[in-house]
Amino acid sequence: MKLQTQRFIDRWVGQLLCGAVSAWVRFTGLFSAPPQLAISPKNILVILLSEMGSIVLAGPMFAQLRRQYPGAAIHILQLKKNQEVTKLLQLTQPQYMHSLDDSSGGSLIGDIIKVSLAMRRLGLDAVIDCELFSRVSALLSFTTGAPVRVGFTPHTQEGLYRGSFINHAIPYNPYQHISKQFLSLVDALDSAGSMPRNKAAPIRSLPRDTELSVAFTQDELAAYAAKLVTDHPVKSGKKLVLMYAGGGILPERAWPAEHYARVAQGLCAAGFAVGLIGLKDDAQLAKDLISKIRNDACIDLTGYTRSIRELLMLMHAADLLITNDGGPGHFATLTPIQTMVFFGPETGKLYGPLGSRNTVLESGIACSPCLSAYNHRLTFCDGDNQCLKRIKPDPVLADALAFLRGNTDAAALA
Repeated sequence: MKLQTQRFIDRWVGQLLCGAVSAWVRFTGLFSAPPQLAISPKNILVILLSEMGSIVLAGPMFAQLRRQYPGAAIHILQLKKNQEVTKLLQLTQPQYMHSLDDSSGGSLIGDIIKVSLAMRRLGLDAVIDCELFSRVSALLSFTTGAPVRVGFTPHTQEGLYRGSFINHAIPYNPYQHISKQFLSLVDALDSAGSMPRNKAAPIRSLPRDTELSVAFTQDELAAYAAKLVTDHPVKSGKKLVLMYAGGGILPERAWPAEHYARVAQGLCAAGFAVGLIGLKDDAQLAKDLISKIRNDACIDLTGYTRSIRELLMLMHAADLLITNDGGPGHFATLTPIQTMVFFGPETGKLYGPLGSRNTVLESGIACSPCLSAYNHRLTFCDGDNQCLKRIKPDPVLADALAFLRGNTDAAALA
């Protein structure tokens, strides 16, 4: 199903359903006290439908859930296309992973019904809805039958209407990193009092790491590095810089291709190898970049990795990643690679990668960031994303060369 179709249905049908459910909950709960979480909950569902990078940003939340409720089974509901990361990170046991197939309207509705019935039979103690932009996730938190429903609310702020049936709600805070806010959702599970809750939650420091990891043996990494050199001999004896120049489902997040070409030219001229990464859909972009760069030390790695696990091994074999805002920048935090990430339509203050091995590059112009929970992630930008175009390539190249040559360490670059 096309993204714009999903947004249209979610906006208009979703609002009507959220309003109807809210009215029903108010009517049936007039004389009932807000439900409280069981002392030893057995089943907790986390709804996380956003992009794969959000799973990494939610790492501290999952770690806190396991520490706080060691006897509970943590169920996770995701889009089917995003489940690979959850399996790789072993966030929960396979039987506790549930999915929605959004490839068509019929499959999505069928999966919603199937998951809702399965959760009701299971008897959930609580559900955590991590979404900001989706009404379907809010409705799912109700249809699963969980008595304790945790999620975000705009409270009195104008913005995305998602009903009033989230009974352990916290205010969405556009000034706090999303990882901190995910942690606040855990705090809200056993909170009490009137909405919005979580006023007395602890002040959170931004986690220094994802609290997630993927185990590789040294032999496994060495074998992959050797394969990379066999497949691309130009890499032999050279440090490798990876570049992700694609914008994914939000092309306005992409730093200009000609800027990437300029940086790649400078890196290749300085004796480094450059690998252009991405999905098969990014192959044409990589081909166009290579024609501009015109250096054999720049290689096309789009589609080279067949899984997220292979992508992480590729990052282990490289020294630096230069990337647009998106999944690769977050996956990199699971590896030792240093990362430079461009932000503009969204901000690193909210969605920046965790850890100390990354640099967030932003221009800070007046209209940036322009994507938020309040505009359904629909930018008013006319396609001329000046917030990214104004980040010039030469300073980026200079910083990259300084790191690669050892003139600055990872901590200083970050």
